[in-house]
Amino acid sequence: MPRSEPRTIVGMGPEWIVVLVVILVLFGGSQLPKLARGLGSAQREFKKGLDEGTADDDTKKDDKKD
Repeated sequence: MPRSEPRTIVGMGPEWIVVLVVILVLFGGSQLPKLARGLGSAQREFKKGLDEGTADDDTKKDDKKD
């Protein structure tokens, strides 16, 4: 049975609530800020790596054109 519209994050309310409750139980309220900070820094490092990889690709393409 095909769906008429794709599910989005907004449309998945109950599932996300269950996931958040499980995370809260596993890590505890005091550990959540540390966990969020770690995820944020990992995301920044990942984006930085992607940007550096893209910049390296651009310089290689420019070198080949010359």
